[in-house]
Amino acid sequence: MNKKTLTGNELKAVAMIAMTADHVISILYPGYPANWWIVLLHIIGRMAAPIFWFFVAEGYHYTHDQRKYAARLLAFAVVGHFAYNFAFGIPFIPFQTSIFNQTSVIWPLFWGLIALIINDSGKLKKWQKTLLILIIAVITFCSDWSCIAVLAILEIGTNRGNFKRQMLGMMSWVAVYAVVYAVFINPLYGAIQLFTALTIPLLGMYHGERGSWKGMKWFFYAYYPLHLIVCGLIRIAAHGNVGVMIGGR
Repeated sequence: MNKKTLTGNELKAVAMIAMTADHVISILYPGYPANWWIVLLHIIGRMAAPIFWFFVAEGYHYTHDQRKYAARLLAFAVVGHFAYNFAFGIPFIPFQTSIFNQTSVIWPLFWGLIALIINDSGKLKKWQKTLLILIIAVITFCSDWSCIAVLAILEIGTNRGNFKRQMLGMMSWVAVYAVVYAVFINPLYGAIQLFTALTIPLLGMYHGERGSWKGMKWFFYAYYPLHLIVCGLIRIAAHGNVGVMIGGR
């Protein structure tokens, strides 16, 4: 059995490293190259999103003020939109080029939190909750990781206390994403999405504590847009001001 030895801070550090590797390699080698070492870095990059999803659900459970938490994520999503689109050469105004990758993963993280609030509401009927979550899925379809991020957060949050069900629920939606990606975009890179499963053993080692450094949350809020701005500068230096991802110009 895995010993629960990892703090929240340590898991977030893993996510930032994986995310950075994935973003930088995407900037330098756009498209869908099959070189083994590029594929390996993208596989490592798949470990980032599940950690983000997991800690949105954890944040929802522990927060003392849902409105402040939601407002913070929304502000972060706005900043993240401009940083993400600059990084990959995607127009700031959505839907000029595509319905895909029009904004960052922070947008569905925010809506994932809202979905958890809706799901736990005692004032809404079941059909109303279902309808609202379907609307959220439409709203987030255009973002990085699409509405899958929202649905994964919902699985993780509603099954808290049952790690197996959390991970099975998460991976069931990732599998849907992988199939769609393989059919409509690229088969190899569709299969790569399934390597989000590599994060499961690490999440299983989380012992429920944040860690001694209280500044990790704010460090991540600053790191996310800053690393994307650096990626955007690398993109312009390497390729000129052109898009390097679906949704780019």
